[in-house]
Amino acid sequence: MTTITTKDDTKIYYKDWGNGQPIIFSHGWPLSADAWEDQMVFLASHGYRCIAHDRRGHGRSSQPWNGNDMDTYADDLATLIEKLDLKNVILIGHSTGGGEVARYIGRHGTKRIAKAVLIGAVPPLMLKTATNPGGLPIEVFDGIRASVLADRSQFFKDLPTQFYGANRPGARVSQGLRDSFWLQGMQAGFKGVIDCIKAFSETDFTEDLKKFDIPTLIIHGDDDQIVPIGASSLASSKMIKGSTLKIYPGAPHGLSSTLKDQVNKDLLAFIKE
Repeated sequence: MTTITTKDDTKIYYKDWGNGQPIIFSHGWPLSADAWEDQMVFLASHGYRCIAHDRRGHGRSSQPWNGNDMDTYADDLATLIEKLDLKNVILIGHSTGGGEVARYIGRHGTKRIAKAVLIGAVPPLMLKTATNPGGLPIEVFDGIRASVLADRSQFFKDLPTQFYGANRPGARVSQGLRDSFWLQGMQAGFKGVIDCIKAFSETDFTEDLKKFDIPTLIIHGDDDQIVPIGASSLASSKMIKGSTLKIYPGAPHGLSSTLKDQVNKDLLAFIKE
């Protein structure tokens, strides 16, 4: 397997397809690099080098007890970029991966980065607080934790219903897509899965977003049942100077799969600008 090793000896698995300007994909919770294969095959076929890693604690990467937090996720991404000596990189992050991209820019800047894309991303802050009244109450995330601890296999069988909008009239979500979600989720380490809930829900990315100084595309479905658009992309688009917001009417959280052709088209157009 292709891996890099971080400073705390965690092995990060990555897949590296194609040649050309590098595009790095950061996946959502509790998935892996496999969640990006529709985009990777498409963009690699159009002349780009597509790289997607399994976040620590997820997929085929190591499952360390410590370091399952957004700062370390971002530093792992920095290690990958530096060890592969990538420049002029396009960063694309979905959901939790969008937080990883934001924290990377907040901690490491944009010297090696050309553009960024946030898709259904968690920034600036998912949690409802006094200063973020549009967020979700902590009870929502406590409920996720409780469900994962009680029976995570069943939870990962149930979650795709909301994730892909299968509970909406006329939705077409295959059993295969649901099974793929479950398989990726069950590859992840139990500790990493639990810790990541806190990372994606309680991390405040406000100051990170203010450091974006590159062209940024923000994509979000307005029927996202996992990361509601109001406290996420609508807010982020106002914080990132010069960003472009594309709202997909009626689209769910997992729109990179359910609307992959439209997402791929929009990504290619933005990358070519």
